[in-house]
Amino acid sequence: MHDIRFIRSLPDQFDESLARRGLEPQSAHILDIDTKLRQIQTELQDLQTRRNQIAKEFGIAKKNGLDTSDLTSENEITKAKMATLEAEMFVFEKDLHFVLSHLPNLPATECPDGKDESENVEIRRHGLPRVFDFTPKQHFELGESLKMMDFERAAKMSGSRFVVLTGQLARLERAIAQFMLDTHTTEFGYTETYVPLLVHDAALFGVGHLPKFAEDMFKTTTGHWLTSTSEVTLTNLVSGEILAESELPLRFTSYSQCFRSEAGSAGKDTRGMIRQHQFSKVELVSIILPEQAAIEHERMTDAAETILKKLGLPFRTLALCTGDMGFSAEKTYDLEVWLPGQNAYREISSCSRCNEFQARRMNTRYKSKADGKNYFVHTLNGSGLAVGRTMVAILENYQQADGSITIPDVLVPYMGGVTVISLP
Repeated sequence: MHDIRFIRSLPDQFDESLARRGLEPQSAHILDIDTKLRQIQTELQDLQTRRNQIAKEFGIAKKNGLDTSDLTSENEITKAKMATLEAEMFVFEKDLHFVLSHLPNLPATECPDGKDESENVEIRRHGLPRVFDFTPKQHFELGESLKMMDFERAAKMSGSRFVVLTGQLARLERAIAQFMLDTHTTEFGYTETYVPLLVHDAALFGVGHLPKFAEDMFKTTTGHWLTSTSEVTLTNLVSGEILAESELPLRFTSYSQCFRSEAGSAGKDTRGMIRQHQFSKVELVSIILPEQAAIEHERMTDAAETILKKLGLPFRTLALCTGDMGFSAEKTYDLEVWLPGQNAYREISSCSRCNEFQARRMNTRYKSKADGKNYFVHTLNGSGLAVGRTMVAILENYQQADGSITIPDVLVPYMGGVTVISLP
């Protein structure tokens, strides 16, 4: 959510920032609503002041035995005017809230300008893609050959974009998640958290997923939503709170199932585990002081990169351009892992800093030790990592000519000592 005071004081800068997102100017429309709203609020204050005066005059007149009919009449007229203005004020407040809640965060100055993913900027690469002496297969070919990845049986129960994993691949999924959680909690100080998978509207609004992206999520008949990422729940742990400055930073991590409708993705990644309606992910969330934001963003990205490094997976890090960033982000790094079966880098993590954008929507603040005033916290979130896509990368990068899969060294303890997955 945007600060209306910023738009009032710097409307041109606000519009210029939106233009970097590919959006038309909005300040004139916003300020028109805001002006009318403030005029009504002023009128209501004046009318309330007059009603208070009438009450005093009425008391004096009554005490002195004077006629109060004129005061009574004026009070009724004033009361009716206030009711009309309050109804108008409600409409303008609703309109202003609607406009502001549908506008994305403003991009940071250092973000590269661009219209879409083709203009993202590569920052660094780590690891060299493996040179195979055979033609590498895609993960679904490997998984189906091992008879441990079944899309047909999943489709029989649930339709397309679901999978059933069995045997050592099911264990590998669990092993990857455990390894990620252990790394983030022991090396990077994140607090492991178990969170709900069903949330109310307010939680999704708080992180910017509602109202704009309702079609991308699943809603139940009870009015709950299935979470598309535990960013929703981890960030909302502090919604509506005033934190002590000494409590910050707060760092949370969670392994959870995620649910996405994949609206608008018809024809994309229809085979395999890249784009599923249900998938698992280890999420990272930081709640911090404003001055910590830039350093925390690099720290979070390093935590996600460390997982890929330990797994020995080649990857590259991109700074997303203004046209490709998520709704709530002011700056985002994407990690893309190398998939030899596709001969391409594919996204496996996004790490975003959101300044006070989400905190305003959640009304989450901290009390400053310096002046005792309350200020909005800053929030960050990142995948650390998407578990299913990490499995995809392991299958494709560690495949052998006979279709077996070598287990990365760091995962062997989590696999009970198993070093190779092959046909039973």
